[in-house]
This record gives sequence, structure tokens and C-alpha cells, in this order.
Amino acid sequence: MREVMFYEKKEKGLVTCRVCPKICSIPEGRAGFCRVRENHGGVLYAVNYGRVTSGGLDPVEKKPLYHFYPGCYILSFGSFGCNLRCGFCQNWTIAHGDPPAREFTPRQAVDIARQEPDRDYPNIGIAYTYNEPFMWYEFIADTAPLAHQAGLKNVLVTNGYVSEAPLREILPHIDAMNIDVKGFTDHYYRKNCAGRLEPVLRTVEIAHGKCHVELTTLLVTGLNDTPEEISRLVDWVASLDREIPLHFSRYFPDFEVDLPPTPLETLERAREKALEKLSYVYIGNAPNLGASDTVCPDCGEKLITRRGYSTQVAGLDGKKCRRCGREIRIKGIT
Repeated sequence: MREVMFYEKKEKGLVTCRVCPKICSIPEGRAGFCRVRENHGGVLYAVNYGRVTSGGLDPVEKKPLYHFYPGCYILSFGSFGCNLRCGFCQNWTIAHGDPPAREFTPRQAVDIARQEPDRDYPNIGIAYTYNEPFMWYEFIADTAPLAHQAGLKNVLVTNGYVSEAPLREILPHIDAMNIDVKGFTDHYYRKNCAGRLEPVLRTVEIAHGKCHVELTTLLVTGLNDTPEEISRLVDWVASLDREIPLHFSRYFPDFEVDLPPTPLETLERAREKALEKLSYVYIGNAPNLGASDTVCPDCGEKLITRRGYSTQVAGLDGKKCRRCGREIRIKGIT
């Protein structure tokens, strides 16, 4: 355990956690909503500090990040705990369960990541993923600077539900984020995720320009897939930056939701609508749609092809389209 970084001590042994917008008031011997920040003797501790439930070397495209070191790998670590409760959660066994865990120090995590290139794996760094990384805040805050010192990149795969102060403090150590924008109404967040929309939008707005950002929206059948809601999402992304990559992901029944899988037509229509205002729109969990390639927004040249997690840079000269010369915003290509 480690004492958490953003909390306040109150009277009668109460503490208030301030790492996320839930602002949990936690009595002695109890935990916050996330289950991993516990009050012991009036001190708030992160009980998941250094506890790794899942790990593996993943293609960076699996995060998904399509414009960040394409074709490379990243060592992925996750713990347990989450500050949202999405009924369709695909990682619920670790986010909301009690999986077995191994103990790692920040130095051990970095040393493991550094060893991968020695084994001929093109590992670029560490991704904090699988559960909600902001509920693993202290471990990441201790590990990420060490990773940078070792020449490694740090990636967060996150729901974006974090308070502004901890977000701003950790951003200098983060190279890329994939942020879930789960829907585009506050009603959807409150009913289906036990959260709110506005803090997530604020996270995207703050992170954009300070690190590489890509967005993912899981389109859940009948819940957040109307043309009107998708249009509002697209308009908002375009108002920030039309070159932010947006990933629409296909939902499949999981955890507490048993709706039919997202119709392929819904995903195709969403992408077509988004491409009217955004430069790069992808579809995940539906490989037969062929919507994973990166295409030049100006001339239509195929720049990066993806078949599953096999990636080939095909149409770029450096960061420019080989056909028309347009500059393409992609990290990790020189």
C-alpha cells in the first residue's frame, strides 16, 4: 500500500479522495467507489499499488493507437479497480473483480520494459491499461518518470474520468492517451456508467496538445448510437481538432448488458458521418469492414495498412503522403 496523493483529512477520521470527480467521502475502514482507495486510521491508501493483475507485450494498435509508433509494441500492465461502472464492461473481471495479482516495484516494471528490445521485440515503453489507470495513479506517478529516464514512452488507456489537478500533474510524464468518450449525453453516462460526461470532455481538452490523443467510442446497440448523438460527438471533436483520430468500436454482449452486437451498418454510417468533419476515423472489433487503414485525407492514398494487428507503412515518405505530399500527423515516423 501507499498513501494516495490527492486527498484531504477531515474530522472524525473521515477522508475525502480528490483524484476523480466522484470526490468520495470515506470513513475509517472503508474504500471509495473504485474499491482500491481505503481509509486506514484517517490516512487514505492505494491498496492496489504495485499490484499487477494483467501484463503482456501488445501491438500499440491494440490500445488502440493508430497514429503513435505504428507497427511497434508496448509492454502493457494493469491492476484492478475502476471509478466507473459500465454495464457493458469488457474487462469487468479485473475492473470490478478480485483477480490474483503479482507485486512489482516501479523500478522492476521499467526494467522489464527495457529488457524487451534486448529480446528483439520493438517495445517502445509501458502502457497502463486493462483496468482504469487513474485508479492506479500513485504507481504510475512513481513509474512514469523512471520510464522516461530509461528512454521509454508512457501511454494511458483511460476512461478520462479524473480531476483536473492530478491530470495536469501527471501529463508531463505521459506521451499518449487513448481516452474513452463512452457516449455524448450526460444521461448516458449517469445511467450506464455511474459517471458524468463533462469531466471526460474536460480531460480530452486538457490533454490535447500536451500529449498524443486518440479517442474511442464503443457504440452500444440502442443506447448511444443514434445519428444525432454521433453528430454531436463528431462536431465536438472537430471543434477541438479535426485530425484527432476517432475509433468507433463494435460492442458485443458482456458483463451486465445482453443487447445484440452493434449492427455493422450502424458502424459504417457513423464512420461516414464522422469523415465529413474528421480526417481519421476507424472501426474496431469489426475487421471485415476494412476500416483500419490510414488513408490520406486529401488524395485517398493508402498510407498505413492494417490486417488484424499486422501493420505496414506503405504510402509515406517520412511524415508526408507519397502521392500528394500532405503532412500526416503521426508520432514515431521520421
